[in-house]
Amino acid sequence: MDGQDGLVDEDEALKQYLPGGFGKHAQEANVAAQIQRTKRVESTTLPEQKDADSEHSHSSDEEDSDDDSDPEDEFPTSHELILKTQERAVTTLTVDPSGSRLITGSADCTIKLHDFASMTPNTLRAFKSVDPTASKTSASSETHPVYHVEFNPLSPSQVLVVCATPRAKIFSRDGEQLVEFNKGDMYLRDMHNTKGHVSEITTGCWHPTDRNLCITAGTDSTLRIWDVNMKRAQKDVIVHKSRVAGSAGRTRMTAVVWGSSVQGGPNMLVAAALDGSIVMWGGEGPYTRPAAEIRDAHKKDTWTSGIDISADGRTVVTRGGDDTIKLWDTRKFKQAVTIVEHDSTSSQYTSSNIKFSPNSSSILTGSQSGKLYILNPATLKPELITSVTPGSPLITVLWHEKLNQIITGSANAETHVLYNPATSSRGAAMVMSKAPKRRHIDDDPTFTTDISQGISGDSIVNPNGLLTTDQESTSHAARHPNVGLTASGKSRDPRRPHIPMTTPFAKSQPDELHIKNNIPLSSMRDEDPREALLKYAEKAEKDPMFTNAWKHTQPKTIYAELSEDEEEEEGPHQKRMKRG
Repeated sequence: MDGQDGLVDEDEALKQYLPGGFGKHAQEANVAAQIQRTKRVESTTLPEQKDADSEHSHSSDEEDSDDDSDPEDEFPTSHELILKTQERAVTTLTVDPSGSRLITGSADCTIKLHDFASMTPNTLRAFKSVDPTASKTSASSETHPVYHVEFNPLSPSQVLVVCATPRAKIFSRDGEQLVEFNKGDMYLRDMHNTKGHVSEITTGCWHPTDRNLCITAGTDSTLRIWDVNMKRAQKDVIVHKSRVAGSAGRTRMTAVVWGSSVQGGPNMLVAAALDGSIVMWGGEGPYTRPAAEIRDAHKKDTWTSGIDISADGRTVVTRGGDDTIKLWDTRKFKQAVTIVEHDSTSSQYTSSNIKFSPNSSSILTGSQSGKLYILNPATLKPELITSVTPGSPLITVLWHEKLNQIITGSANAETHVLYNPATSSRGAAMVMSKAPKRRHIDDDPTFTTDISQGISGDSIVNPNGLLTTDQESTSHAARHPNVGLTASGKSRDPRRPHIPMTTPFAKSQPDELHIKNNIPLSSMRDEDPREALLKYAEKAEKDPMFTNAWKHTQPKTIYAELSEDEEEEEGPHQKRMKRG
């Protein structure tokens, strides 16, 4: 028996030494450890709520105590994923209804497109960068900050992009421009007669039930409803007439929301203005006169940056520039139901928003100190306060329904995706459950040949024929070619060739033979203009077209005859001497 035990021990040792299989082995990840690394250190609740919860737990039975849930389980804020793809403050963000694609807009005049399915724990980067206002490739082209981006909830292939220009644009989910709306005539006094905004647009949103309609709010005191299939002129114009003395009836529209009830009731349109008023219209029109208006909803000349409608369409919440958050009842749209004090960031970041949760059970907003506030929708009292970016204002927030994740954008150019592994699905939870991408030798640009440039961009050909890298003279982006994208959207991955941008003329340009055979006078491009004119000299002399009626009375041209000596002395390049 002892001999058999010895043989068994030798076999086990041999099995551990030999490989378990041949071929490529799949890289396995320690998912629990990766998710644990993303656990947030600080997640605070209010002391009053803690005391109330403790008293309730002592007074309740065991069955009731089992039903009580921890705030971290109720709100997906226990873990976070940080994306550092922008260079300046993240002013707006949106996620498509399926939760697979994230688009962020920033004050650096670009929008970044992120795909959760293609990201891994060590490759948290955007797959494309787009400048929405870039009209030409020269360095002198104007760029403008991005105020608002939003996926079409009914047609996710369309994205509304609002920049600091009079023209809103519709992009595809891949970052290609589809529609650019028209600009109005700034010299027309009546805003009803202009075919578009005449000044900067501040924000916009989509129609809740019609996939072809969207609305934009501008600083020309108008709201304009657009049809994506008619870009030359808006479908309807809503002109807000301010009642403030000395304003000439004009103000700036700061926020707009278009909501409908989940029960299928009529939708409504609510907008806020710089004169402190909040105006409500019926969502389907007519828009000649508002259904309700509150003139002094917020303090005059303060920027009301955030507005949202609850899922049942009965409640409207606004975040004003007067450091207040107010709750309004759409059925009695006269006075605020609840008012609380809250520091405003709209004086510096005009796109600071406030949002209802998907089921309208909570209200989300940021703060000047970088904290995320989750408020009670009835009393506006904080249910959870958690610090996301300490010392940096939290500008934009979003709670996605299918992902059950809260996404925030801050002034320090960071995008935080808050999630809970137990209750959240896909999104950040899917990214952290993947194995890290292993760096391949082909990722080193020194040993990789770029198809478009012949060699990698930061490699130099020496006279001795060796490939070297100038680490001192090149920039940080050139020394790290695989981190993110360039400013023009070109991938720094040397294995991916860059496809140059083709203009519409280049796509439809015919070949040379077709031009020569079908386009009249196309051969004149290759002719000498002097020879082309002189070949008609004899015909013009024999049969003049314009002086044919006077050809018998025309005087004969007589030129002076010069001798050879005079021609040499008085050539075309000789200057005559002045005689004194």
